[in-house]
Amino acid sequence: MKQYLLAVQADETKLETGEELAAQMARTGKVTDDMKAAGAWVFVGGLRRSHATTVVRPANGTVTMTDGPFAETKEQLAGFWVIQCADLDEALSWADKCAQACGRPIEVRPFASDPEDAA
Repeated sequence: MKQYLLAVQADETKLETGEELAAQMARTGKVTDDMKAAGAWVFVGGLRRSHATTVVRPANGTVTMTDGPFAETKEQLAGFWVIQCADLDEALSWADKCAQACGRPIEVRPFASDPEDAA
């Protein structure tokens, strides 16, 4: 089995409120329950908005810390699932369900299985 990150991307200028958010949480909770039942679920987490981000950047033997997201873009990482699947096709199938449930783009990225994969 391989592990995959299903990263939820969100446009923070268009976040849902009230009933929309409750419906979205119910849908994504159902997908998470389905993942658990199928043995694919490892971990899930929602993230605070990007203003709560701190970037720690190495440079010349020291680090700098700055507030805010690393990239200046409309879409920010909003949450994620970590799943385990036999292959990428199975991970993409789960990502399809996640995207439909939360109404947001899902980035699928395999975890590195050895040091060469991480480069």
